[in-house]
Amino acid sequence: MKVAKIRLRQEPYKSFIVHNEKDPFTPWHHHPEYELVLIIKGKGKRLVGDHVARFEKNDLIFLGPFIPHQWVCEIDGDQINGPFDEAFVIQFGYDFLGEKFFEIPENSCLKRFLLESNRGYEFFGKTKDRIISILHEMFDMNDVQRLYALLRIFEVFASTREYHLLASPNTADSFQLTHDDPMKKAMQYILQNFQNNIQFSDLLALTNLSYASFYPAFKKAYRMSFKDYLITVRVGYACKLLTEGSMQIAEIAYDSGFENLSNFNRQFKRIKGLTPSQFQKQYRAENIPAI
Repeated sequence: MKVAKIRLRQEPYKSFIVHNEKDPFTPWHHHPEYELVLIIKGKGKRLVGDHVARFEKNDLIFLGPFIPHQWVCEIDGDQINGPFDEAFVIQFGYDFLGEKFFEIPENSCLKRFLLESNRGYEFFGKTKDRIISILHEMFDMNDVQRLYALLRIFEVFASTREYHLLASPNTADSFQLTHDDPMKKAMQYILQNFQNNIQFSDLLALTNLSYASFYPAFKKAYRMSFKDYLITVRVGYACKLLTEGSMQIAEIAYDSGFENLSNFNRQFKRIKGLTPSQFQKQYRAENIPAI
């Protein structure tokens, strides 16, 4: 499960990429461009670095360069006549407006936003609504209009704090590993199979390493043991399901890869400091619309 370096084709005489992506979405990959992704249709599982969560229509994500990512779409019964998953994607390089554009004093906040995006952002609130509105306008724009629409999005980037960070803080460093590094292979396997019963022996076979070699190497790369890393990914995925509120807590436990509810409750509280039910109640209380 190699991280592919996949780059969208940039048309001649255009400074940035606007792309309409349809199912099947691009597999686990990365690229040197910044990327803004709006899900137009579809739902499923989103992987950004070591972060795993659910996604659905209007999911809006911004990614910094070289962070691996993938949207894994679910097949609906309604898709018997073909896939209908779709995303609107914008990609640009740091220097697409010239080497000095992001360096000028007026762009200091925008520059900081870009430099801190190596963990990925998920937008929410009025920021999300405003960016989605601009992106929908861009569908029917010509190239010149799209450039100035992107500058309007940059204006939003420069002032907003309405986003969640996705991948963990150590992600940026860990992805500096070479593509065929055994630890990166192990991480990719965990992210794509965390809902299943992953055995330590599976990782040893995948990386072709002994226990004595694998354990310290994994801990050095990800600052935690394999077991803690797997539990952290599962709890992160469970948090997303809890905020959606469409499943019972017991269902969420099993869907996140935990074998029983008591272990899920114990591990969740150890990592989050709250039980799953307390986390869900707190989230609902903080997101009650103002009257």
